[in-house]
Amino acid sequence: MRTDRRDRRLRGKSDTIDAENAARAVLAGLATAIPKSADGTVEMIRQIKVAKDIAVKARTSAMISLKQVIVNAPDDLRQELQPLSKMALIHRCAALRPGQVTTIIASTKHTLRSIARRWEVLDAEISGHEKLLAELTAQIAPDLAKAFAVGPDTAAEMLIVAGDNPERIRSEAAFARLCGVAPIPASSGMTTRHRLNRGGHRQANAALYRVVIVRMQHHEPTKAYVARRITEGKTKSEIIRCLKRLLAREIWAAMRPIRESRPPLQIAA
Repeated sequence: MRTDRRDRRLRGKSDTIDAENAARAVLAGLATAIPKSADGTVEMIRQIKVAKDIAVKARTSAMISLKQVIVNAPDDLRQELQPLSKMALIHRCAALRPGQVTTIIASTKHTLRSIARRWEVLDAEISGHEKLLAELTAQIAPDLAKAFAVGPDTAAEMLIVAGDNPERIRSEAAFARLCGVAPIPASSGMTTRHRLNRGGHRQANAALYRVVIVRMQHHEPTKAYVARRITEGKTKSEIIRCLKRLLAREIWAAMRPIRESRPPLQIAA
């Protein structure tokens, strides 16, 4: 539930204040949201995705550091390594033999080899995480895993948003709003329009955007839809918003087996 904005302005923000406000809302019966149960396969997926995301950030940092060391390396070594492609550079640096570290070139080779081997270890770790995510997402939501342009990472993100108890989300429209793709009416007078919803789960919104962009380039039904909407005068941004909304509906339908396999929620007295 959204916090009381007036109270936020008056008292500021801290974990203690937020906890007190949450407790008061529950006691007053104002808090009606149902939390995620975090007791099933989706929680396993969330934990593995956390490990994968951390490894991806570390791998990116390692590549940035590797290229920075090359920029400041001695001329002969820099000219040898700079023209190489990404993977060729990693393999070449990982195979360097610095020997006794008594010169600048030797210390540079030692550093490059250490960073490149770290990158390889992280890359292997990420591949292992992705394999686990693919297995778990295909097990819990096979229709979602088979959807066009929906990879294991995107499927995992959407399942994490729904949680182990997706029946807590009352409808497909509520799921779209949770993902931040439900348009907000902003009509005035004779003008009928909607504005972009900047709320919702931002990681889920970004995952939907990536799928839509891939489909606009490689999915024939989506390409036909885009062409039709362009003839109607829609802009690219408006078409993307429409496609994200339709994709949220498709994903909600793909998660139907998960919702139907769960027992109905018990309403507290």
